[in-house]
Amino acid sequence: MANLSNNKPTVNLTGRLKWVERIAYLFDEQFRIPGTKFKFGLDPIINLLPVAGDAAGFMVGAALVLTMAKHGVSRKVLILMMLNLMIDGLIGSIPLIGQLFDFYYKSNTRNIKLLKEHYEEGKHQGRGTGTLIMIFIFLVVFMGLVLFLAVKLLSLLYHLIKG
Repeated sequence: MANLSNNKPTVNLTGRLKWVERIAYLFDEQFRIPGTKFKFGLDPIINLLPVAGDAAGFMVGAALVLTMAKHGVSRKVLILMMLNLMIDGLIGSIPLIGQLFDFYYKSNTRNIKLLKEHYEEGKHQGRGTGTLIMIFIFLVVFMGLVLFLAVKLLSLLYHLIKG
């Protein structure tokens, strides 16, 4: 799977993994704005359709991750790939902000990069327990912040209504 050239190993994806790389390119980088280096794919275009576009993009991303999982990547890589997919799905579903976000985040391309780093450089090895703990801590802090802000907002609204 690895190929040496210029003393730098590169991964040439073959078979189903080559298909995954092509789909990721189609969804994230197929088109280029003339006169710039900025690329985008079908994902932000499809996501212009409310709900259905986000669902379709998420399903394609999930299928790509499942295909990569079947080819033996570490648990840590899978966790990072799913995190990319969830970030893309959650923020991408916010009206207007999500459309802009989809032009820049490119979760499928990020996941292909993770896959190649895993095979080329031996990165992202292991069970990913530390990564799961960090995600859990972030979510607890985030939910605490949301709860705090919700209480403050409700208190402000109560005082405004009560007079």
